[in-house]
Amino acid sequence: MSLDILWTGLGWPLIRLLIFISIGLLIGNIVEGLRWTRAMGRVATPLIRAGRLKDISGASFALAFFSGVAANSMLSEAYEKGEINDRELVISNLFNSLPTYFLHMPTVFFIAAPFIGNVAFIYVGITLIAACVRTGAIVLWGRFALPADSGCGDVSERLKGQESKSFREVLEKALKRLKRRLPKVVYITIPIYTAFFFLRHYGIFLSFEQYLSEHLSFLSWLDPQVFGIIAFSLAAEFTAGLAAAGSLLGSGAIEPHGIVLALIIGNLLSTPVRALRHQLPYYAGIFRGRMALKLILYNQGLRALSLLLVGGIYFMLVM
Repeated sequence: MSLDILWTGLGWPLIRLLIFISIGLLIGNIVEGLRWTRAMGRVATPLIRAGRLKDISGASFALAFFSGVAANSMLSEAYEKGEINDRELVISNLFNSLPTYFLHMPTVFFIAAPFIGNVAFIYVGITLIAACVRTGAIVLWGRFALPADSGCGDVSERLKGQESKSFREVLEKALKRLKRRLPKVVYITIPIYTAFFFLRHYGIFLSFEQYLSEHLSFLSWLDPQVFGIIAFSLAAEFTAGLAAAGSLLGSGAIEPHGIVLALIIGNLLSTPVRALRHQLPYYAGIFRGRMALKLILYNQGLRALSLLLVGGIYFMLVM
């Protein structure tokens, strides 16, 4: 393994990841102090009351529109202080699914649109509806799983209590919290990210992805041409599947609904790899080991179920 491979495959991506995590934490803390989250907090208040969640959950929900790292850090701190229990932490983390989706939706759309044009609206729309379905399910779960006297407060008041009077004070507070949280993220993220780089470099992930792409006989009802899109989505990143989809769509070899279904299936089948490659280093840097794994399983499982439900309805409507 050359130094160039180590730098381009591990060094620079890891540095970039840590930079983005640091920026996310810093911006999230600044946004929280500048009162921008209070408007989102007002939106969250009726939802957390319906779901019998606490005000900390609503505050995290509001913050997740701007920084998923900062939102989860808020929940982690509340959990460590004993303000919320295990069940409340899980439900609150899942409750952030919708704002977290909105945080990444523009990137997904602007990557997809150049490849598949107007079909990007359909694909992103389906994933958005799935995110809304998840939120509704989580609110119902909280409604039936949490006690009626869970102590729901005013989210805006919770956020207001953390506001500062001047930007300098906001920045100082944000930097202080960053210094407290960042070392834990760095110490845990680096070894995990490095381990998965070597697993990927020596073909462990590739073997797993190839196995999945070669065992799709249960999808025989699909147009055979979409298997290339699914295989590329599994064997590489989302962009590779989009490139294959764009090629087929541009040549008129496949209908738009076939492209959408292939992307959804590729998204679902890549769930285990996505959880290990992307979420594990991130969650392990914020939550303790067992809880990090538990949250990843709940997140990816619920995401897959909601996408399967909405995608199934779409399939029945277009076929």
